[in-house]
Order: sequence, then structure tokens, then C-alpha cells
Amino acid sequence: MVARSPSDRTCPSNANSAAREAAWIAEVDGRRVGCVFCVAADKSADQTADQATAQLRILLVDPSARGHHLGGRPVDECVAFARRAGYARMKLWTNDPLVAACHVYLSRGFALVQEEPHHSFDVDLVGQVYEFDLREGTEPATV
Repeated sequence: MVARSPSDRTCPSNANSAAREAAWIAEVDGRRVGCVFCVAADKSADQTADQATAQLRILLVDPSARGHHLGGRPVDECVAFARRAGYARMKLWTNDPLVAACHVYLSRGFALVQEEPHHSFDVDLVGQVYEFDLREGTEPATV
């Protein structure tokens, strides 16, 4: 698997630089099979977000590539980048049916800190917020 980051590009509609945000594409045999993004947390969506908070966004693994432990490496790259960029913590939001993704997050040290039922995509779901303390020598947050 190859993880690639467009480190030489920034999004022209966003004031954040490549030093603080990045994306990775997972490939197997030259075929794109997944992605993940590290972005500055959006304060308008999360009132607890601040300059020290990164957000892991859009972890995707193509169904044809699932079951091969490919979700972990993009998450590892994202966490390592956030640490290098100077973030103190990382958050992510997901839904409870995404069990495999939740397993990846928990196995990397993320902690489930919030759950809230909601109705989306014509089904009842439980939204989940996970957090990870990126500072060296610290333990993940707990509920």
C-alpha cells in the first residue's frame, strides 16, 4: 500500500496551509482504494475546537479492499502528520454502524467521548465523537 499526500498544494478556498492540513490516498497495485484527511477542526461545527485541535475526516476504504487491514495506515499517517504540525489533540465524528472504522480508531488510542442519536439517511443512527491526545506521554481521553 502507498499513502500519498499532496503536500505541495493548498486548497485555494481555505486559508489553512499545507503545513496544517493534508490528505492521503491509499493505493494497492496502482489502484486507489482509500483516503483520509487531516484538517483544522471547524469551530462552527464544534464549539470545543481551537487552534490546537485537528480533525480526522473522511476515512474511506473501498469495499474491495476491506478486510486487509488497510484502514490503519492512513489513520497512522494522519495522526503522525497532526503531531508534526503541532496539534495537541485530534477529533473525529462517525456513526455507530461503522464498526471496522471504530475498531481502527480504538486500536490507535482514540477514545469514544460522546454519543448522540440522530436521524440521517432515512435511518436512526448514533453519532460518535472520538478524541486522541497527540501530546507525547499523554493518555487518550475517556468518557
